[in-house]
Amino acid sequence: MRVKRRLRLAAIPLGMATAVALAACTPTELNGFLPGFTEDGTQATNHTEMISALWVNSWIVLLAVGVITWGLMAWAAIAYRRRRGQSGLPVQLRYNMPIEIFYTVVPLILVIGFFAFTARDQTILETQYDDPDVCVTAIGKQWAWDFQYNDDTQNCEAGDDAVWSMGVQAQTDAVGDITNEIPTLYLPVDKEVKIKLASRDVIHSFWIIDFLYKKDMYIGKDNYWSFTPTRIGEYDGKCAELCGQYHSMMLFKVKVVSEADYEDYLETLRDAGQTGDIDNAYDRLQNLPGTTGDAASTEGEH
Repeated sequence: MRVKRRLRLAAIPLGMATAVALAACTPTELNGFLPGFTEDGTQATNHTEMISALWVNSWIVLLAVGVITWGLMAWAAIAYRRRRGQSGLPVQLRYNMPIEIFYTVVPLILVIGFFAFTARDQTILETQYDDPDVCVTAIGKQWAWDFQYNDDTQNCEAGDDAVWSMGVQAQTDAVGDITNEIPTLYLPVDKEVKIKLASRDVIHSFWIIDFLYKKDMYIGKDNYWSFTPTRIGEYDGKCAELCGQYHSMMLFKVKVVSEADYEDYLETLRDAGQTGDIDNAYDRLQNLPGTTGDAASTEGEH
C-alpha cells in the first residue's frame, strides 16, 4: 500500500511538470520542428497539420517504447549482474511464457496502430477534388519545370483559354548562389487546388517542402495531388528523385497569392501569348515528320 501511495504522489508532480513543459512549447516545437508553420501555428495547407501530427505522435510513441526498453535493459543488467564471490554464468531462465507473449503482442499492436493511422491519413491525402477551383499541370523535365494553368478544371485538361510558363534549371555562381529566375508556380490562397503531375523524360518527384508532401512523376502515367493552400507566402520546391547530372539544379518556387493577384498573373501569361496546350509549343519527345531545322532549334532553346 505504501508503495502504491508513493507512486501516486510521484505521478502528480510528474504530470504537472509534463503539462507545464508542453504548455511552454512553441508551435514550431509542438510540430516537431517541421517546416510549414508560422510562429503562431498557421499551417501552409489544409493537410500540413495532419501530416505533422502523424509524424510527431509516432515519434512520441517510439520514444516511450525506447525509454521502457532501455530501462528494462538497464534494470536486468544491474539486477542480474555477477555478485562478489560468484563465478561462472548466472542462472539461466527460459520459456517465461508471460514475457514471451508480452514482447510478441505489444510490437504487433504497435505495428497495427501505426498502419491504421497512416492508412487513415494517406486516404485523406490521396483523395482528389472532383471539381477544384484551380487545376495546374506541373511537368518535370531534365532539369526544370513547366506549369500549365488549365481552364478545364474538372478534367484537368488544357483548352484554348489555358496559359502556361516554361522554366529553365537553376544556375549558380562560384559560391552557390542562384543567378537566374527559376520556375515559379502561382496558386490562389484558400482555393481548392488540384495538380496534375507529368514527366517529359525520366522519373521526377514534385516536392513543396513546407507542404510536407511529395509525389513522383512518371512518363506515360499522370499523378494527382489535391490540397488547399491556406497561407499567403513564398515556398521552396525541388525534385526529390535523383534524375540525372543536374538533379540538384531542378528547383522551383511556389507563390501563394490572393485570388486577384493570381488572376493578374494569368493575364500576364495571356498577354505574352503563352496560351493553349503547352505541348503544342514544346514537347521534348516529339519528332514529327516535316519539322524544319529552324523549328527544331527553336524547340531546343526551350
